[in-house]
Amino acid sequence: MDAFAIAQLVLRILLAVLFIGMGAAHFVPRARRTMGAMIPAGFAGRERRWAPMLVTATGVVEILGGLGLLAPWWGVRFAAGLVLIAVLVAVFPANAEAARDPKRFGAVAVPIVPRAIGQIVLGLLILVAVI
Repeated sequence: MDAFAIAQLVLRILLAVLFIGMGAAHFVPRARRTMGAMIPAGFAGRERRWAPMLVTATGVVEILGGLGLLAPWWGVRFAAGLVLIAVLVAVFPANAEAARDPKRFGAVAVPIVPRAIGQIVLGLLILVAVI
């Protein structure tokens, strides 16, 4: 195993822990309510009825994606990485919604530009980890 392969392994483990933890947070009641409130009305549906399902779905996908990064098969790891990047794109509107109302969302209301940069960097780290 060369130095790059070792670095990828370490990065995959760190990213897996991160995504599994973030996914698990979707099932903590207080965080779950906050995440549901962050979902823009156009996605949450009438009376926000889709919000809980979207929070659950993204949590499950983040957990499975994190586990997928640890798979011994390259194809599974690569697919998990692509799915996690897609999740980063999919949740961005909710993050933008939170950024618009920092008084309501507090610490999760990261300003849009740093959030976008952070998510791009995270996406690039995922790609490096799975190529």
